[in-house]
Amino acid sequence: MNYLEQIDSNNIPQHVAIIMDGNGRWAKQQGMNRIFGHRNALTAIRESVEAANNIGTKAITFYAFSTENWKRPKFEVNALMRLLVRTLKKNLPEFQKNGIQVKAIGNLNRLPKRAQNTLNKIIEATKTNTTIIITFALSYGSREEIVNAVKNISEKIVNNELSIEDIDEKIINSHLYTVSLPEVDLVIRTSGEQRISNFLLWQIAYAEFHFTEVLWPDFRKNDFYKAVIEYQNRERRFGKTSEQIENLNE
Repeated sequence: MNYLEQIDSNNIPQHVAIIMDGNGRWAKQQGMNRIFGHRNALTAIRESVEAANNIGTKAITFYAFSTENWKRPKFEVNALMRLLVRTLKKNLPEFQKNGIQVKAIGNLNRLPKRAQNTLNKIIEATKTNTTIIITFALSYGSREEIVNAVKNISEKIVNNELSIEDIDEKIINSHLYTVSLPEVDLVIRTSGEQRISNFLLWQIAYAEFHFTEVLWPDFRKNDFYKAVIEYQNRERRFGKTSEQIENLNE
């Protein structure tokens, strides 16, 4: 079935966030260790970016490594960091060829220096690309992000750069890691789990959710398209009634 043909080009999610889950279980099914699963997850990232680009989505954010993931076995963390460095270097020509701008959000100072340096070089090299933005959430935790935003806003109040009356959603947004990204329209989580796992808690307030049983290493373009089709079949009301939405669309 050609799912791409079923997509309404007038109702495209501009920012899709993906919780990439199931690498370990996929590897276990193959009789291999978790690192094997992480390595084979790269195809799913590539397919998702290509699918997003095909339909005109402008931003896609991957939950690659959470603040809680630092608690994992050291060998796995080190392997993930090496994989990050190797993958970014290898794919830079493809990023440039396809107009992909790379960003990263999270407590990036916790990353190994080599990973930080490589990431900074890729971000700098692709900063003028405009076709699609891919963002990697690394050493990321939404609660930590919000705490940091509160601290930064509070400091500005103490320094008389802001007043309490100035604080609104716009001010909070401007102090989050995602300030330069569009609102999240669609969240996809693979592997059958149905939770948010401390991911973009503020940003997904009105996002639609798509949960799939597909393990992340098996996720392909058609899986992405099916998520978008489900998104398009929902009525996004943003607190309004169906009747109000219908009147706006008339």
